[in-house]
Amino acid sequence: MLLSSTRKDWFGNVRGDVLAGLVVALALIPEAIAFSIIAGVDPKVGLYASFCIAVVVAFTGGRPGMISAATGAMALLMVTLVKEHGLEYLLAATLLTGVLQIVIGYLRMGELMRFVSRSVVTGFVNALAILIFMAQLPELTNVTWHVYAMTIAGLGIIYLFPLINKTIPSPLVTIVVLTGVSMVMGLEIRTVGDLGELPDTLPMFLWPDVPLNLETLQIIFPYAFALAMVGILESLMTATIVDDLTDTPSDKNRECKAQGVANIGSGLMGGMAGCAMIGQSVINVKSGGRGRLSTLIAGVVLLIMVVFLNPWVSQIPMAALVAVMIMVSIGTFNWGSFKDLKTYPLSTNIVMIVTVVVVVWTHNLAYGVFAGVLLAALFFANKVGHFMYVTSELDEQTDTRRYSVIGQVFFTSSEKFLASFDFKEAVDHVVIDLTRAHFWDITAVGALDKAVIKFRREGAQVEVIGLNEASETIVDRFGVHDKPEEIDKVLGGH
Repeated sequence: MLLSSTRKDWFGNVRGDVLAGLVVALALIPEAIAFSIIAGVDPKVGLYASFCIAVVVAFTGGRPGMISAATGAMALLMVTLVKEHGLEYLLAATLLTGVLQIVIGYLRMGELMRFVSRSVVTGFVNALAILIFMAQLPELTNVTWHVYAMTIAGLGIIYLFPLINKTIPSPLVTIVVLTGVSMVMGLEIRTVGDLGELPDTLPMFLWPDVPLNLETLQIIFPYAFALAMVGILESLMTATIVDDLTDTPSDKNRECKAQGVANIGSGLMGGMAGCAMIGQSVINVKSGGRGRLSTLIAGVVLLIMVVFLNPWVSQIPMAALVAVMIMVSIGTFNWGSFKDLKTYPLSTNIVMIVTVVVVVWTHNLAYGVFAGVLLAALFFANKVGHFMYVTSELDEQTDTRRYSVIGQVFFTSSEKFLASFDFKEAVDHVVIDLTRAHFWDITAVGALDKAVIKFRREGAQVEVIGLNEASETIVDRFGVHDKPEEIDKVLGGH
């Protein structure tokens, strides 16, 4: 079974994976260089990181076909560390990031993705598509008409070539054709070589030259922790999106560990920390990549091209890569979400829109997801709280008022629960039937305590019946209505 799965992951789609890996490798080069510049380090730091992370994740990752490398979200978190302490401390922080991510994986925190709602994922994807498009605008600002012509031609090839041949990925054809046209015509347009000098040597093993003491740990830990959390979040979100695109499952906890191992490897090879890349993963899937081989090819070919073929790679016009990334942004955006605005509940739409706005405004994917998850949780709690209600009936023969509680009692519904009782009614007996209710937290238990104690102070005998096992456990542990020494605390000593 394991052998069959491994063979499928590696050799179930060889031609598609190889061609997709070539496209991704070409698209990774300018991004890795750009992210290095953002972080304030030499371009080779981002390029070595992208090679190392992609290769390691290909073997260890929990999501076949997903691309991991140096990313912009991670680069932004490194700026201050590099500026104040230098590259060596960044490499040390990268190693610590990897260790923390492995710990997160063993703590099975990948399962927290269950708490990310579909509306947050949709908002995240749409925000990413907008950011990818916005990132191309500098390449289309204050440039000659040749750049616009090349970009439009590139988009034409990307969308029209599949009508002729679907075997070869159209983004790869676009990059090759436009590079050839640019070189033959001698066009004076911006190329990959203009972004920075490409490395001419293979990465080497090195240990960060920093003192191994508590002071170093105090410097790098805050950055490493932020990098670990953002890296895990973006990787798990990417895995969820690729799951949807390919209709296949993935192991989120294994992916957490894999990202950690990859970052340790990157730090030991002179690279910066990285994580999964949604844009590149979408390029991979759209180009036919499905297995681990596509991720391995992307990493290996990236290194071969920048080290051994850099005279050719440096000639690739940025317009060709801009066309590919515009295709990615168009393909990534969930256009159906516009139609869904009319049919989905208002709370769902608000969560999606807030996620988009926060991500685009801050350029930080983590902030947007946290905001979306928080809002979704608040809306859910509010909605569930409204489904709790209390009915009552009076048995005049026995002078007993029976209250039947239906629904979930927790912090949002506890006030409504208390307001449902008439404490001033003169009855001898009160029965609170909780057969169809569930108590979730200490706020709910406190509300039950107040109800029972208030009825008793009015002279009624109170009987609580029907508690299910889980509710009874929390009521027995935290409830005080049967503990006389604690009762005064509930009503504030009155």
